[in-house]
Amino acid sequence: MGYNLQNSNVNGFINFYKPLGMTSMEAVRRIKKLTGVSKKIGHAGTLDPLAKGLLPICVGKGTRLMENVLEGSKEYKVQIQLGAITETYDAEGEIRITGSADGLCISDIEQCISTFIGKSEQIPPMYSAVKVNGKRLYKLARKGIEINRTPRPITIYDIHVLNFDKPLLTLMVQCGKGVYIRSLAHDLGQRLGCGGFVTELERLRCGSFEKSDAVTLLELETKTCHDGDGWIGCLEPIDFVLQGLRSVVVSDSNKPQLLNGMSVDIDFEPQEISMLESFRAYDTLGRFLALVQCDHLTGLWKPFKVFNENNISCYAPN
Repeated sequence: MGYNLQNSNVNGFINFYKPLGMTSMEAVRRIKKLTGVSKKIGHAGTLDPLAKGLLPICVGKGTRLMENVLEGSKEYKVQIQLGAITETYDAEGEIRITGSADGLCISDIEQCISTFIGKSEQIPPMYSAVKVNGKRLYKLARKGIEINRTPRPITIYDIHVLNFDKPLLTLMVQCGKGVYIRSLAHDLGQRLGCGGFVTELERLRCGSFEKSDAVTLLELETKTCHDGDGWIGCLEPIDFVLQGLRSVVVSDSNKPQLLNGMSVDIDFEPQEISMLESFRAYDTLGRFLALVQCDHLTGLWKPFKVFNENNISCYAPN
C-alpha cells in the first residue's frame, strides 16, 4: 500500500470498499471502533446504502486533504431499469410504471447519452443530503415535502453502454465531483421517454483510489485480529492523493523555517509556474513536509498546509 509502519503517526487514507446496505456514516463508525481512532476520521464522498464501492476514509492529518479527494474524478458502474420511475430515483422507492423500453435499441440510447457528456447543470434529487435553508432535502422528502432545487454545475467525461438486456441498461460513467448518478439515471429515462431508476450502483474509482487496491471490512477485521495495529498497513500515506501535483525539495537548512510557516528559497526552475499552483514539498530524505506555493514577486516558497510526516514517502521525487 506504500505506507511504512516504522515511526507511523497514523495519518493517511484507507481505500475502503463499502458493502451494499451500509451507510457511509456507519462505515466510519465501524472503522472507528475497529481501529480505536475516535477523532479526526471521516469519509470523502458519500455513497448511498444501496450503492457499493470505494469510500475513501481519511485518518488523522488525512482529513485536511478531504477536499483533494473530493475534487478527483469518479468512475461508476450503474444498472438502470427503464420503463419506470421512483421518487428516490433508485430501487428503494415505490416503483411506478411510466412506459416501455421495448422499442429502444442501443443506437437510440447511445445517441441520448451523448447529450449528457460535457459540462452541464444537474438538479439534485430530493432524497439527498443537500442542505436548503439549513435542512437536509431527504428529511423534507420523507415528510412528503418537495421543494425547488437549484441546478448545480457538473462535468461528465464519458458514458458508454456495457449491456442492454431490456429493460435493464448497464452503463459505465466517468464524471467529476458532485454528480448524482441517480439523477443521471432519472434524467436519462425522461429523455428516452420511458422513465428510469437505478437498481445497482458501484463506485469503481475515486480520484487516485482504485477498486483493485481496496480493502473490505472483513480484511480490516482480520488484520486487526492478527495484530491490533495491523490495519495501519492498509493506510495510504498523506501524499497519495497529491500525486497530480508537482514536487520540490527543501534543503536541510531551510526545513525548520518552512515547518514554522516561513517562506523559503527552493532550488527549482521549471519552465513555468502557474499562479497559485500548489506543489508537494519534501525534505532531502523524501519525507513529505507541506503544500507550498511560489510567490511570483519574491521568488520564495510559502507553505499553506504543513504536515511534517516522519515516514519516507514512496511518492517523493527521485
